[in-house]
Amino acid sequence: MAAGRPGREDWFSESMSTTTGRAAIAANLAAFRRVGLRRADLTAASVAVCVVSRPDACCLLITRRARTLRSHAGQWALPGGRRDEGESAEQAALRELKEETGVQAGPGDVLGLLDDYATRSGYLITPVVVWGGQASGQIRGPASEVAQIHLIPVADFDVPPRLLRIPESPAPVIQLPILGGWLHAPTAAVVYQFCQAGLHGRTVRVSHFEQPVFAWK
Repeated sequence: MAAGRPGREDWFSESMSTTTGRAAIAANLAAFRRVGLRRADLTAASVAVCVVSRPDACCLLITRRARTLRSHAGQWALPGGRRDEGESAEQAALRELKEETGVQAGPGDVLGLLDDYATRSGYLITPVVVWGGQASGQIRGPASEVAQIHLIPVADFDVPPRLLRIPESPAPVIQLPILGGWLHAPTAAVVYQFCQAGLHGRTVRVSHFEQPVFAWK
């Protein structure tokens, strides 16, 4: 951990109750040199890494996709989707965040961007870190797209990832714990980089982490 930064427990206590957490994340991401990708063969998409505060914890907003969706049904995900024509990465992330969760944030709530991540299913994802403010009872999404919305304490994700080897790829599959199960890439890769870059000011790359085979389609 960088010199002068509060210990992990103090950091989360501070970020919960004041604007210091928002400012610290924004400062860390301003110093982070993201890696963008140009892939004309992939569909441009954005996801919102939305940080919300509760009285007891600073959390990330994670959705469970509806089981009726044609792709990635039932999987954990960050709010997001493909960009409309003419949209910036930030505009798409804010729009998807509102559509999928009801959280309405503006351009001034964007804290920074993380590295682009190319998925096996044909998307080029740009993660946009957004400050969602105080948690609200109005957080809900359309049942046709979102089965559940969870506020997961950031501390639950700020742990060493589990890395697995699979016969289908030489790259390690990254996993993070979530509610007794596992969060997979691309979401796990994005969340891991957020914790490293946004919380701790570390430059850690994640584009090499593999997705599980079930997410390749």
